[in-house]
Order: sequence, then structure tokens, then C-alpha cells
Amino acid sequence: MLEIHNSLSGRQEPFRPINPPQVQLYVCGMTVYDHCHLGHARAMVVFDMVVRYLRASGYDVRYVRNITDIDDKIIQRAAELGEPMDGLTARFIAAMHEDADALGCERPDDEPRATAHMTEIIAMIERLVETGHAYAAGGDVYYAVARFPDYGALSGKQLDALRAGARIAPGEHKRDPADFVLWKAAREGEPSWPSPWGAGRPGWHIECSAMSTHCLGHHFDIHGGGLDLKFPHHENEIAQSEAATGEHFVNYWMHNGHVRIDDEKMSKSLGNFTTVRDILAAHDPEVVRLFLLSTHYRSPLNYTEEALGQARAALERLYTALRGLPAAPDGALDPDYEQRFRAAMDDDFNTALALSVLFDLARDINRAREAGEADRAGMLGHTLIRLGAMLGLLGRSPEAFLTAGAGADGLSAERIEALIEERTRARASRDFARADAIRDELLADRVVLEDRAEGTRWRRER
Repeated sequence: MLEIHNSLSGRQEPFRPINPPQVQLYVCGMTVYDHCHLGHARAMVVFDMVVRYLRASGYDVRYVRNITDIDDKIIQRAAELGEPMDGLTARFIAAMHEDADALGCERPDDEPRATAHMTEIIAMIERLVETGHAYAAGGDVYYAVARFPDYGALSGKQLDALRAGARIAPGEHKRDPADFVLWKAAREGEPSWPSPWGAGRPGWHIECSAMSTHCLGHHFDIHGGGLDLKFPHHENEIAQSEAATGEHFVNYWMHNGHVRIDDEKMSKSLGNFTTVRDILAAHDPEVVRLFLLSTHYRSPLNYTEEALGQARAALERLYTALRGLPAAPDGALDPDYEQRFRAAMDDDFNTALALSVLFDLARDINRAREAGEADRAGMLGHTLIRLGAMLGLLGRSPEAFLTAGAGADGLSAERIEALIEERTRARASRDFARADAIRDELLADRVVLEDRAEGTRWRRER
């Protein structure tokens, strides 16, 4: 049975959907003022993997991922570039889709944009004011955190500690330093919408509460996002949504870990980010996807060129095992490997362990091939492809991947194969000096040759 680590309880819990086989999943998406970096890519790939596995397990998943298209950063960036805000957001939404598509992510079932849901946002704020959980002041509207007894349940933060570290900035009209804004009064030159409190625009947190409950209802199964959203964004979502609806908001909260570079979180604010498109200019997108899934989703992931090189070598091992295999006799999966793979994935989507099952499977394919067991090799190859698909991997022919350029990862597989063929001819003509020189050339590029009865195999040395 699938178990999910629930950030709200801090425990791994059996997954029991509200209305099986339906599963409703909401993920906080991008604020579209710049290109996506690798941290954004990790969230996209992680939750794409979650959706793929849930669907492969028989669930009918409705996957919603929002787009934040009104925000201080968007307004500032549009002003800096002298570009209309809607033109800026449209450009970066298109770029986000290009990046996600390249990484093999399927499109969400719905992608609500904040600017298209002002009616729902304003209605939710009105409800919070009516129930006494929010108050208007100076054209702004604030959420009164003291009115929500469970505030801090997700993050573990204490309200007194939050007050001690908070300050009321000039121009703010908060009653309590811990309160947060739901509606901002219009400022000159900024986009605004009419509301009962005057022209203005929503705060960031209320956008997701309104969009998620509009798309999925007041109470749904899973809410996901990056670890940095746990507080204050997701904490505030819970407070807003439950106070407005009177219902429990979400059953399972999932948070993926940060991508780190030089032991610091990768982020635009720190200026240490690498955009997805810069990485994809040097590395195969499927290699990047495997790299992003090589560590458990809740753990930090350290970005290095060496790690991407290792991911390419790992993917080559899988595709190499699939070369030249016959079709599976009946299309059946090997039950032992399927059970091991599902056991790993049912353990809170443990992709690192699931990938190790795929590597064992590739090794078994090679053994079956060497033993002349063509039917078994074909069946195992079919199993590898089917299980890999649950992770969004191995969707190409082996030839399409192995002949693709290696870019920054070293020699392409096509070049390696050509050198091996030249070495084979040199050995046949007893030109052992040339054969040894080719072996040395490949070894210098960390390509190790293995001479076997059925021919020469190669692998990249990690």
C-alpha cells in the first residue's frame, strides 16, 4: 500500500483518498517573471512523477498547478524592462511550458492563473472579513492570525516567536505584527482590480487558497510544493482556507527538498541559480530528469557537473541493456521486479531505490542475453520500459538516445561505437598498437571497454 510522508503530521501515513479512485492534487506553480531554474524543475519533475505513479496504480488523478501572474516581482520586472505586464507573463509562461515539455513533464489538467480568478479571491476575502478572521485597514485587508487557533500546525512555528521577529513596516496598518496581507490598496502605476475595499490587488497567499478550492473543492487529497513554501505560504493557505470554508483543507502535504549549489539553496534571490534552458543546452533533458529523480524527493539535491555526468552514464546503462532486444512474447512484466519497484515507490515515492531496481533489471537483461535466453531478455526489457515509464524515463528507442551528442558529458555514444568498431578492425588485422591506442583514448575519456565472447561492451566510469 502506498504511504506518503505528510508534512502536517511529520509522519509517513497510508494513502487513503477521500473519494477513491479519484485523487485531487494541487501544486504551487511558478511566479512567471523570469526563466525557470533547476529548483523549479525539481518540483515540476517530482510532482509529474507522483502523478504518473498514481495513475499507473489505478487512480484517476486531477492535477492542478497554478500560475502566479500578478506579484510584486512581476510588476517590478515589467517596469525594469519597459514591457506590459501581461506580455511579460505570457512570455515566461511559454518559456516555462517549453522547459517542462523538454523534461518530459505532462501538462497539468488545469493551470489556473491568479488574474483570471479575482472573483473567487475577492469572495474568499469577503468571507474572512465576515467571520472576523480578517479586517480592512487603510485600503488594505489583513488576516488576523490570532483568530485561527491552529496557526503554526504545519510549520511548527509558535505565534509568540513570530511576533517577536516581526515588525510593522511604514505604510502597513496591521493590528498584530504576525498578521499578513490579503488585499493591497492600489498604488499609482500598478495594475489593480475593483473590490469592496477599493481598487487594489491580492496578496500572494490568498491566490492559492481561492484557486485550489475553486478547482478542487474545500477539502482535497494532496497539496504539494517546494520546501521553501511550507512557511509562510502553505501555513497561510491553511489558515485562510479553513477559516473561510469551515472545513479541513488538505489531507496530505508534500514538500520536495531544495536543489543546492556549493552547499547553498539555489534561488534567484541569492543569485546562484542556473536556468533550466542553460542546463539543457549542454545536457540531454532525460539525463537531467534522471538526475532530479536520483535522490529521494524530500532530500536536498546537490547540483554538480559530475553528478550530471553520472546521471548520463546511468541512463546509458539502461538504454544499452535495451539495444537489440526481441519483443516480449506476451507483453507480461516480470512479477519480482515489478513488486520490488512498486515496493520502493509505495515507500513515499522512493525514486532512488526504484532506480536501483531498474539497474538490477538491466544487469539481468545483459546476463539473459549472454546466456542466449532471448525470450527472457525480451520480457525483462519490456519490464524495464514499462517501469521506467512510471518515472517518465526510457521513452525513446535505445538508438535515438545512444546516438545523441553527449555535450558536456564527454564523447557521444555514436563516437564511442565508431572507435570500438575501428578497434575491432585493428585487432582483426593484428594492429595491436592501434587497438591499444583506441582503448587508451577511450579510457582517458572515462570510457571502459569490456571484451566478451559476443563482442565489446562499454560503460562510462563514474
